[in-house]
Amino acid sequence: SEKLSDEYFNSRPVESKISAWASEQSEKISSRTVLEKKFEEYSDKFKNGIIPRPPHWGGFRVEPISIEFWQGRANRLHDRFLYSKNKNNWIVKQLAP
Repeated sequence: SEKLSDEYFNSRPVESKISAWASEQSEKISSRTVLEKKFEEYSDKFKNGIIPRPPHWGGFRVEPISIEFWQGRANRLHDRFLYSKNKNNWIVKQLAP
């Protein structure tokens, strides 16, 4: 929601907020210099300290209940670990490949 996005955005460090304005995330840029110039421009624009959330900025809250980490090995005896959430604790199990 916009409310949750605002709350999270406002909890971030000042430079992270400015970066959100300066960067059109995942868009192609011509150079790092252009990105840094935009950062400077937005730093100047928001020097009063009030930095609103950009209208394009938001996200999704992901709350996993399980995550598996897998690391391959040449002999196919891969390492697999399953993390399963139980209330506020994570239970870790090693799995056969």
